[in-house]
Amino acid sequence: MPETKTEEPAEIASSLSNRLLNRENGLKITLISLHGLIRANEPELGCDADTGGQVIYVLELARELASQPQVREVELLTRQIIDPKVSDDYAQLEEEISENAKLVRIPFGPKRYLKKEALWPYVDHFVDQTLVHFRRTGIPDIIHGHYADAGLAGAQLSRLLHVPYIFTGHSLGRVKRQRLSLNKDNLESLDRRYKFSQRTEAEEIALETASMVVTSTTQEVQQQYELYDHYVPSRMEVIPPGVDLSRFAPPTADWPRPAIAGSLDKFLRDPDKPMILTMARPDERKNLTKLVDVYGQSEQLQKLANLVLIMGSRDDMLDLPKAQRRVLDSVLHRIDKFDLYGRVAYPKSHSPSDVPELYRYAAKGRGVFINPALTEPFGLTLLEAGATGLPIVATNDGGPRDIIANCNNGLLIDPLDDEMIEKALLRTLTEPEQWDAWSKAGIEGTRKHYSWSNHARRYLRDLDDILEHSSVPALVSAPRARRLPEFDRLIVTDLDNTLSGDDEALAEFAAMLEQNDHIGFAIATGRRLDSAMELIEQLGLPRPDVIDTDAGTQLHYGKKLTPDRSWRKQIDYAWKPDEIRKVLDEIPGLFRQDDSHQSEFKISYEMDTKVAPTTMQIKKHLRSAGLRAKVLLSLGMYLDIIPVRGGSEMTIRHLMWKWGFSAEHVLVAGDSGNDAGMLQGRSLGVVVANYSPELNRLRNHPRIYFAEHAHARGIIEGIEYYNFLENIVIPNDQIES
Repeated sequence: MPETKTEEPAEIASSLSNRLLNRENGLKITLISLHGLIRANEPELGCDADTGGQVIYVLELARELASQPQVREVELLTRQIIDPKVSDDYAQLEEEISENAKLVRIPFGPKRYLKKEALWPYVDHFVDQTLVHFRRTGIPDIIHGHYADAGLAGAQLSRLLHVPYIFTGHSLGRVKRQRLSLNKDNLESLDRRYKFSQRTEAEEIALETASMVVTSTTQEVQQQYELYDHYVPSRMEVIPPGVDLSRFAPPTADWPRPAIAGSLDKFLRDPDKPMILTMARPDERKNLTKLVDVYGQSEQLQKLANLVLIMGSRDDMLDLPKAQRRVLDSVLHRIDKFDLYGRVAYPKSHSPSDVPELYRYAAKGRGVFINPALTEPFGLTLLEAGATGLPIVATNDGGPRDIIANCNNGLLIDPLDDEMIEKALLRTLTEPEQWDAWSKAGIEGTRKHYSWSNHARRYLRDLDDILEHSSVPALVSAPRARRLPEFDRLIVTDLDNTLSGDDEALAEFAAMLEQNDHIGFAIATGRRLDSAMELIEQLGLPRPDVIDTDAGTQLHYGKKLTPDRSWRKQIDYAWKPDEIRKVLDEIPGLFRQDDSHQSEFKISYEMDTKVAPTTMQIKKHLRSAGLRAKVLLSLGMYLDIIPVRGGSEMTIRHLMWKWGFSAEHVLVAGDSGNDAGMLQGRSLGVVVANYSPELNRLRNHPRIYFAEHAHARGIIEGIEYYNFLENIVIPNDQIES
């Protein structure tokens, strides 16, 4: 289990070796955070469920890492958004965060703003666009993904480029599903809305790939990540985030009344009373209605203090998402029910610069900050309040436990216990000596335990160890001058049932290749190399320029079948075939195929679906045994197990990276489940009409065309659809999901 004690900054600094300091040119760190509205100055918080504490976290992490002497550059990759409904700031391709730190906005998916649940079909597009970015700017020393979507993207980039990977989940899909499913029957509706199956599988892949998982609290490690198959305690590091101590400081003796006070005055009969302050977007989990209930039923609290609810910003409640509008309606109903007019303030909007002033205003009036959330993974607002000298009352869950244990600046409460909440607030408001002690402890404790500089030093200490045990990425150097034959675009197609199956159409396809020498030809097949070459001869096909065999684990070029050495260097990572066979041979309904279907990096089974477990359950068996591998199902019955760095999607991206192909100049055709990986992304996908049901899930993905014709006729149809032989067009570039 990870260490829970907080180390002194001097101890951390001294534990860092000179390896990072002596590293030539210093470190380049790439952070990835895909969703939400992220900008360096005046970040908008609380405008929706996706723009909250994670935005502040990644921006502050970037700033602080960039200030360290071991670090040359930090880039924070996010999504470019061009949408009249949001600021033009989010359309800038680059924005400086601080010296040596910048935001880089990668264009992918629709230009408009999308909530995180709608981003899944476009994650592979981000990966391809980021490879173009890295090709231009250089491969980083470390990649760090934040949340599930960036967790998946970062893991894919790490596996392809062999760069060490760090993951921070922020909140986890399995935990959210558990909490939302309580007392609710329609789990299928929840899964459709929140895409839990995609999200949790993305988190599993991120955890499987990560050399280090950064968590904020011990509870995250012990009660949340433990729900995952790839939970490895030795990779977990509890490194609490920091608070910007330059912004969040106590009020000075001559501190002037802030401008935001005027917005509160409009609501309050006696604005000079102490303040019970809370700050959270209107989300059911934040438990704001409970807080109003407690205040509304307590004559003592109403007599002692005003209640101030900072619930994000809104122009018109009717424009808010339904879930947020329900919470606001409920809050307003309770204000009316308990006749709290003149005692409760709920301003429509506030700016980021108002936030520290609100804490100071509450502290100056000897008030209290409360976070009554049902669950709280961390609780950045608690740190901000504590840093300004405002005592806190917080839910007895996750981050608040650690914060109050470290800072001793307030009380923990059961968020469902009205009496306990009331007593905690009354104690804070009526015991002046205790208020002074908690105020002082919060100021000192946040500075000791929750500074970003301390976070960055611990982070770099662990990174030092990771890099010491990591080899230099095989693709870190620029490609050599030699090139593939001079063609400007490439057709990649599966062999069995995609190319084969229609002799007349196949002959037309072969003739088309002969007549267009600017088109390269590649085959990607689950067959072994010898078997694939034998079938190519039988079909009378030209010998391919590139052949990707054994389900994306072997890569060869040209007439001499020259092996790709840089690919070969990476493929056996974490590959334990004997142990995999030992586990899977015991599973009912799995029958190992004969030796002609087995190869060095591919273990193949036939699957009796009436008896065998699902592919997800098979993955779970392997993960439970501590084995890292990809599981591919084709035609509903053929199961291939390959290394985690294998797969047709990896070989195609390796090929594009190494030889400088633009994704828009690569057309990929397939018919079965083990083709799914290479069909996704920014290349031009074609699914022939005789496809197997595993590919139905790709129908809502952009740049994947489902042909009306089968076999090679379907490939030709796809070539015509994209006008691939001449001036390429992409009619299905954006598909709404």
